[in-house]
Amino acid sequence: MAPDNRSMPPLLQLDDLVVDIPGRPDGAALRLAVRPGQCWGVLGPNGAGKSTLLHTLAGLRPARRGGLRLDGHPMDDLPRRRIARHLGMVFQDQQDGFPATVLETALIGRHPYLRPWEMESAADYAAAQDALERTGLEGLEHRPVSTLSGGERQRLAIATALTQDPRVFLLDEPTNHLDLHHQVEVLDIVRHMVAHGRGAILTMHDVNLTARYCDHLLLMYPNGDACWGPTRDMLIPRALERLYGQPLAVGQVDGMPVFLPLGTEREDAEPVQSRQNDLSTRARHKDAPAP
Repeated sequence: MAPDNRSMPPLLQLDDLVVDIPGRPDGAALRLAVRPGQCWGVLGPNGAGKSTLLHTLAGLRPARRGGLRLDGHPMDDLPRRRIARHLGMVFQDQQDGFPATVLETALIGRHPYLRPWEMESAADYAAAQDALERTGLEGLEHRPVSTLSGGERQRLAIATALTQDPRVFLLDEPTNHLDLHHQVEVLDIVRHMVAHGRGAILTMHDVNLTARYCDHLLLMYPNGDACWGPTRDMLIPRALERLYGQPLAVGQVDGMPVFLPLGTEREDAEPVQSRQNDLSTRARHKDAPAP
């Protein structure tokens, strides 16, 4: 169970933050807080600025306006080492900076805690080994990273962030390249970390997985508009249809909403509301034929 976070100071606070997207007018000023035990999902179409937002939150690129606070302290006033211990970033795609093994790469997560030229301790190795086991990479410790599949590289990036053990995870499409089993496995790991007092912000494209794993949502529109709040208040079909420019059918499975895209060029497409009722009925009968 996630901790009661209402009285806790935010792990990460956005103070009227405007993301700097070149060639685009000012977008919405984001004023939100990520507290211990919260998992935020960021939804939006390609080009809406989701990755740019995460890079800004990580301090990798400047905001156009506004600021960030970590544990109540302005991020601009904090040393990089402290920021690196507080924020853990997983990028959308993984690049090989230099030849390394799987274990050596996972150990990079301990670098914010080491002094210059200090070697990793037995505890550091144990943390990396535990992270590799949690992400299903045990037995691959001595494999060169260059020999891994795309999905294995993605899981290694997650393992490196787990080894880092930050207060807030910034995950840019963490399910990228993963099969369905490993998507759920990775999101279960994030849920576990959040339940133990961490915070997380995930950019996602899968609305249904986002609905199941995130308790808060930020919707980013291509024109710079944005809205945010608890997931139960944000998963409104009309808002999601506007977000993606895509008609949706909506149902429920195990009490959770399920969104399915409808063909945009179907002349006989039924209104969303009537499709919603039909899909809800079928979802309760697993043997019913597909609509």
